[in-house]
Amino acid sequence: MERKIVEQVKRNQDAMLDGILKIVSIDSTRSEAQENMPFGSGIDKALTETLALAKAMGFVVENVDHYAGIVKYGTKPGWETDPRYIGIFGHLDVVEAKGEWTNPPFSPAIRDGRIYARGILDNKGPILSCLYALYAIKQLGIELAHPIWIVFGTNEETGMADMDHYLNVKNPPIAGWTPDCKYPVVYAERGRAVFETEADVSRFTPEQFDLDLYDPEFGKLEFRLDEEHKLKVSYPASVTVEEIARKVTAKIDAVLMDNMMPVFFPKDGTLCRVLQETYEQVTGLDGTPVTTTGGTYAKKVPNIVPFGPSFPGQKGIAHLPDEWMDIDDLMANAKIYALSLYRLGIEEQL
Repeated sequence: MERKIVEQVKRNQDAMLDGILKIVSIDSTRSEAQENMPFGSGIDKALTETLALAKAMGFVVENVDHYAGIVKYGTKPGWETDPRYIGIFGHLDVVEAKGEWTNPPFSPAIRDGRIYARGILDNKGPILSCLYALYAIKQLGIELAHPIWIVFGTNEETGMADMDHYLNVKNPPIAGWTPDCKYPVVYAERGRAVFETEADVSRFTPEQFDLDLYDPEFGKLEFRLDEEHKLKVSYPASVTVEEIARKVTAKIDAVLMDNMMPVFFPKDGTLCRVLQETYEQVTGLDGTPVTTTGGTYAKKVPNIVPFGPSFPGQKGIAHLPDEWMDIDDLMANAKIYALSLYRLGIEEQL
């Protein structure tokens, strides 16, 4: 069956690329909110077109109040109302296309097997490769123990209010991933705390606040300065945000404005194990789970880990001019994701 899944993914290559090129051609940068368009018309157009694409494949689709879209597949009786689903969460919004581009950012170009467009890597290409991975499973009529939902978010880049709304009206998944980071599977993300202060934060270091911490899994606690000169603290799971706030406010007049808790999964748990084994099988590379300093939907959505799409050595691509992704990498992602969906979908013990 796994061989058949990979073969079906290969057969779908042209259709997958056509679908991806269609969606990356839409300027889905956040713009002024309108009625039934909480993040602007471009983002809503991308959501509408993506759901139409999935509906044409025969999927059950749902528009969640224009904050997110769901593509659903299942086989067991009553699956459409089963709250215990495997969830894959990606996003259709993109950052502003600043800088000098070789070709217009929303007119995708293919050169030497590489697609150039805003959003091709972050995150339209990867989340659509998950959609086509699920399509291969649907085409083969594979029976699953759990329904699978591909969830298309619309506000990952500017606050994740989409997931706040989604989780107010939908149950979280029992397991899943977000294809918005790197390989191998990421079992832990640092926490992020943001402080607002009148002080000159550019001169601060963790040592000045007795926060010179090193975690064997996460590395050092770090201070970062954002564009609005707020103090951002990237911290490991071995320290609490309450302790950080206590030490920061003891030294300067500051207010904790925002916090996202660290993400941590057992490396030998079912989810990480399945994703590690699948990655290793498809790529032949070491799939030992890793950590990240980044922040993804895994910060908001329970029970999901970051998983792909960037392979080792691929950094600094997503938010820059001439954002790119190789067609071969899109296909590799689709194979990894299809087999991972199959293995999690038939896993009774989730």
